[in-house]
Amino acid sequence: MVANLQHPHRTPQEYLDWEPLQNIRYEYINGEVYAMTGGTIPHSKIAVNLTTLLRNHLRGSGCSILNSDAKIGITTLGPFVYPDASVTCDSRDRTALKFALYPSLIAEVLSPTTEAYSGFQLSRLQM
Repeated sequence: MVANLQHPHRTPQEYLDWEPLQNIRYEYINGEVYAMTGGTIPHSKIAVNLTTLLRNHLRGSGCSILNSDAKIGITTLGPFVYPDASVTCDSRDRTALKFALYPSLIAEVLSPTTEAYSGFQLSRLQM
C-alpha cells in the first residue's frame, strides 16, 4: 500500500541518497517519492505464495527471486519500486546491493486500492 505524496520533487540521485536514511521505504516515480505502508494479511499470503512458486519453478536456473524488501530500478534514473515479487536472471544483478536494475519479471499483488494506484502510476512512467 502506498501513502500520498509527502515530499518535494527529487532527482534520482537525491532519492537514492535520501531514502536509506529514512525509517520507512519510499518508491520513486518521476521525481516524486511515495511512502510504502504495510499491507493486509491476505495480500502478504498471496505474495508469499507467488515467491514460493517462482522459487520452486526457477530453482537451479541462476535466477534470483526477490520479495518486497528488494528495490528494483526500472532504469538508472528510476522509477525505483518495491514490487511484491521480482525475478532477475541478469548476471549484472548478482552483485547488486542497493537495487536490482535488470529484472526479468516484476509482480504486484493488486487490491482495489493498489490497482487504482498502480494503473495511475504506470500511465505516468517516463521510460
